[in-house]
Amino acid sequence: MMSETESGKGPSTVGAMLRWRASATPAGEAFRYRDDNDNWVSLDWAQTRQQVDLLAAALLALDLHSEDRVTIVAGTRIEWVLSDLAINCAGGATTTIYPNTSATDFEYIVADSGSVLMIAENAAQLAKLDSDPDVAAAIRKVILMDGEGDGERVLSWADFVALGKAKLDAEPNAVDAAIEATTGDHLATLIYTSGTTGRAKGVELLHSCWAYEGNTLRDMEIIPSNYCQYLWLPLSHVFGKALIAAQMSIGFSSAVDGRVDKIVSGLGEVRPEFMCGAPRIFEKVRSAVLLSSPRGAITGKIARWAFTVGRDSREYRLKGQPMPVPMQAAYALADKLVFSKLKAKMGGNIDFFISGSAKLSQQVQAWFYSAGLLVVEGYGMTETSAISCFNVPANPRLGTVGPALPGTEVKIAEDGEVLIKGPGVMRGYHNDPERTAEVLKDGWFHTGDIGVLDADGYLVITDRKKDLMKTSGGKYVAPAKVEAVIGASIPYVSQVVAVGDGRKYISALLTMDRDNLVKWAARKDLSELSYEELTQRPELRQTLERFMASANTKLERWETVKRFAVLPTEFSVDDGGVTPNMKIRRKVVTERYADLVESMYDDDPVPMQ
Repeated sequence: MMSETESGKGPSTVGAMLRWRASATPAGEAFRYRDDNDNWVSLDWAQTRQQVDLLAAALLALDLHSEDRVTIVAGTRIEWVLSDLAINCAGGATTTIYPNTSATDFEYIVADSGSVLMIAENAAQLAKLDSDPDVAAAIRKVILMDGEGDGERVLSWADFVALGKAKLDAEPNAVDAAIEATTGDHLATLIYTSGTTGRAKGVELLHSCWAYEGNTLRDMEIIPSNYCQYLWLPLSHVFGKALIAAQMSIGFSSAVDGRVDKIVSGLGEVRPEFMCGAPRIFEKVRSAVLLSSPRGAITGKIARWAFTVGRDSREYRLKGQPMPVPMQAAYALADKLVFSKLKAKMGGNIDFFISGSAKLSQQVQAWFYSAGLLVVEGYGMTETSAISCFNVPANPRLGTVGPALPGTEVKIAEDGEVLIKGPGVMRGYHNDPERTAEVLKDGWFHTGDIGVLDADGYLVITDRKKDLMKTSGGKYVAPAKVEAVIGASIPYVSQVVAVGDGRKYISALLTMDRDNLVKWAARKDLSELSYEELTQRPELRQTLERFMASANTKLERWETVKRFAVLPTEFSVDDGGVTPNMKIRRKVVTERYADLVESMYDDDPVPMQ
């Protein structure tokens, strides 16, 4: 039960990690979640182990064998966490599917993974499975988190738990034996990548990957064991799994609620010390604050003054130096009048935020830091178990994703590509030795990202290798940089796609944030118009042109956006414009709007300089 990793730092499998944590702090809070009445209830580590054992025993009763795949398709909720831990404790491997995955991709993942069981959130997910009889036939049993079973192929959650209880009554040591038989070299998780450029690839991550992530983050002493995190991230994403591994190693608790519309109220109720999120969450918070204080109003003037004070204070605070006395007084007043209200909306107890899954705009990061809210970045990929580099909150360096984790090596290839080697790197792509060989060479994983390392080993990611554009003037442009600046500078924008490869200048396709567009329409007495109609209004274009001019001042001359088009709809999973984890499929978008892109280059005169 207490098997060690090669480095001797702790348990080497997910099951052993849970056993160790439950033994070390049995009465410590493990998870908080909302009950059927929307009230928060708590599980301690001993209770978590008991519930996981019941589910693991049920899986064993369903004849789950070592490394057999069990698909989980559900939103972030406590049942997801318990199911995933149970699968690993039973010796199986979790295949993750986003609940918003299209039927075609859903069927592909189930079939390619070779899953034999499925844990589904509800009947809607079951219907996706049953839409293809050949794929459905391979799944022996389906367990529903919500809904009733049929007594045979489909089990309700209560029936599933009862099955586990009966198994443990008959074989009390069944789960212990499964954990003992599992080693760090066994498959723990099969996560299919976003597939922005084609068919998704199944990434094989071992128990040793999660043990390394958890034990290393514990030893780095980043997160105190008495902290609580607000966990809303999709657990189908690799970042969520890494956080659960860290939680078992460190012992902090997690308040679990995947409903994005409940984040603000949840933060106020839970008052967590930290929260992880994708950059878009932080961008939306900033945009909402910027738009809540009209420029002419006194509140707007006070807010701008406060953030000017915060900006001037950043250099002192980042270096750990005392601010000049007048600045200290000004900052204290700015905090009282403005920053304290923003912190209160975040629960009032946040020590730091962690941003991952995509590049965070340095402009957004600096804005939060001005207000006394630290957002640090980490970096990694599905293929490297989520976290390969981390910018430690105690010593942040804004604009970087930090140095490599202890035990992980990072180097930059001659063409600028980031290469990673270490215990978190995947075993390979499932059923795909050719693509595995393309990215794993001499132990180094080729990320496809372009980056630079500073003198202290802090990594800065600039763009995806395949996305770099070259203008007809010979200048290379990183579209991610352009898109991040526009997104941070224009609060009405929700999605940005920069174009211009082989062209004279850069242009952009924009979609509008619905909530912020409604606020804009109210101020312009245009509330009767639909979202689609508002996006095409000349008044909106005039507003956007002013913001775009400001955004361009933050870009190099050859990166500036000369023309843009506002689209009448946002890109979605259903239309194929974004992946299930909301990454834009650039190739799909540019092909779909090829005529519109071409129209922005129809003549030589350029309206925006």
